[in-house]
Amino acid sequence: MPKKTGMKNTTASRIPWSDFFRRMRKTRSNTALGTMKKRSPFRVLVSTVISQRTRDETTSKVSAALFGKYDTPAKIADAPLNELHRILKSSGFYRQKAKHIRALSRIVVSELGGVVPDTMEELTKLPGVGRKTAACVINYGFGKPAIAVDTHVHRISNRLDWVRTKHPDKTEQALMKIVPKRYWVELNDLFVSYGKVTCQPRTPKCSECVVVKHCRKVGVTQSK
Repeated sequence: MPKKTGMKNTTASRIPWSDFFRRMRKTRSNTALGTMKKRSPFRVLVSTVISQRTRDETTSKVSAALFGKYDTPAKIADAPLNELHRILKSSGFYRQKAKHIRALSRIVVSELGGVVPDTMEELTKLPGVGRKTAACVINYGFGKPAIAVDTHVHRISNRLDWVRTKHPDKTEQALMKIVPKRYWVELNDLFVSYGKVTCQPRTPKCSECVVVKHCRKVGVTQSK
């Protein structure tokens, strides 16, 4: 019996990609990482670590506070841990984030010459950096193709029936196989902003959806 994959029997192969992304672009709203696109890769890296399991609004506020006091990798590397705790506290899991941010800053300074790497392999060697965080850095920090899968990207991709996956890592790999590479850079930002406003977890606003004709509404039991 053939082995099932995250892509079997989905409708993705029939999606008119240019029309889909053209419609999605019209709905774009600001996201915490989206506003970081003109910032340095190091700022994107640290802000993405801060963003783990917290809200966009908090990420923006805490990142601004951190870089307002420690604006270089070297300064963060030398920062007292208790001071990082104070700044990061409202972002949740602040002790772990502070530990990772200081540790990765020290590696960037002492081992990488102050330069943040731009590959998945090298980024995921840094403390606190998984595939999603690495993809965000590649995408937002360097403007290179990568698909960062957070809760919004995972949910919407499955709801559209592009993929049939249970875990974000599987979603990333499945999306990389079907979404044309020219759309990878904007996919995360578009899906995050859309997931916050329209394609919400519990009750999506299907009546307002600009891509509803492309959506299979997988798992949707009620909508507005």
